[in-house]
Amino acid sequence: MIEVKSKSFESLLSEAITKAKTNNHNVQLISVTEEIKEMDPVHFFASSGKLAMDRVFWTSTAEQFAIAGVGSAWKMDAEENPTEIIETCWQQLLDEAIVHNPFKKPGTGLVALGGMSFDSSVRKSALWNNFSHCSFQVPIFLLTKSDSRYFLTVNLQVRADDNVNELNRWVEQTKEIVMNSKERLPDSPGVRMQQEIAPEQWKDMVKHAADTIKAQDAEKIVLARELRVTLKQDASVATILKNLQAAQPDSYVFAVERDGDCFVGASPERLVKQDNEQLFSVCLAGTAPRGKTDTEDYDIAQQLLHDDKNRSEHDFVVKMIRQSMEACCHAVYVPEKPVIRPLKNLQHLYTPVTARLRKGYSIFDIMEKLHPTPALGGVPKGKSMTYIREHEQLDRGWYGAPVGWLDSNRNGDFAVAIRSGLVRGDKVSLFAGCGVVRDSDPEAEYEETKIKFRPMLSVLEG
Repeated sequence: MIEVKSKSFESLLSEAITKAKTNNHNVQLISVTEEIKEMDPVHFFASSGKLAMDRVFWTSTAEQFAIAGVGSAWKMDAEENPTEIIETCWQQLLDEAIVHNPFKKPGTGLVALGGMSFDSSVRKSALWNNFSHCSFQVPIFLLTKSDSRYFLTVNLQVRADDNVNELNRWVEQTKEIVMNSKERLPDSPGVRMQQEIAPEQWKDMVKHAADTIKAQDAEKIVLARELRVTLKQDASVATILKNLQAAQPDSYVFAVERDGDCFVGASPERLVKQDNEQLFSVCLAGTAPRGKTDTEDYDIAQQLLHDDKNRSEHDFVVKMIRQSMEACCHAVYVPEKPVIRPLKNLQHLYTPVTARLRKGYSIFDIMEKLHPTPALGGVPKGKSMTYIREHEQLDRGWYGAPVGWLDSNRNGDFAVAIRSGLVRGDKVSLFAGCGVVRDSDPEAEYEETKIKFRPMLSVLEG
């Protein structure tokens, strides 16, 4: 990475054009960050919809942090060996980019946002055709909210034959569009129709999976299903994001857009966060509804804490995350017992994990080891994934996989993409799953998935 001190934007463009003439591809990426006045990231996302460019969004509302991006100054896609290929592309980009970022705040400067498929060896339907198995983009315009400060980063792919004045004029004109929209977000369109995809066949599969586990071919198998929703008119993803932030304040709200389709959700489950060498992960498995009164809520929480099935599910996740962290980290710390993490619609068993990354390892190595967690795949990983590939009719796409961001200063944050859906005009495919063990009851597991559909469904219903 070529870090440069303060210069005018025009002079940095000139430097980038000169450098583009000397490299192999005749292109050069330039990244320039400035501090700006307060701006709502959701409105930034909404206003950029006029530009017909792919958009991305991420927020951790509890941490007063948000990123919204529009356009693609640099795209990294992979179909096979996804994390290995993306890491190589990212490192090459870091080595060659010209970066002016005096702030060095997480999520500023050179930032890539995206995600990946749950299983890069599977593509069962056309539903996810617009999404590569792994895809990250460096936005052209990136708004970052960090506590009470706001930053705008312009990332531009400069070519050897570009004209400085024309580039600068285009940047200023486009910046005016994304920075100054005052339009009111539309209301939620409401749901016109819901269609559960083969619920009885899904229950039969739960029974079959439980029987498979009893035959000692696995310990746990996670099965997912789809609910197709038709809205009364095309969805406004910006409105969905705004309402998800209000309804799910302790979640990681995200959106990744590809050619008009948008994967959006509010996940309560962080996969891994990186702050230089410091790593933080979460074991989140074991689910129960919220109570209607404080007393009922407390009673349900206590039942969850002492329920053998849910504690067993949770312990699977804790053991796997500990082993994954120990393979790449030192100073791994895991509390002995879980606590309850209450959300608006649900409550979960929760155990935080901290560690320090060993030299020579990256956040990609951690994701490779952690994904899929036992909460989304099963135990052991190989047998459960084989069962899912052979028996699950659903094309999960990016559901249940890592989604998030990383920057050039060794910061990053990835969530497990649950409580999510794929928006395609007025159609939304929602996804939910549950962990099947030897004594699982198909009807109870079916009801659990209905609870897990609620966070997204309630937002769509308005």
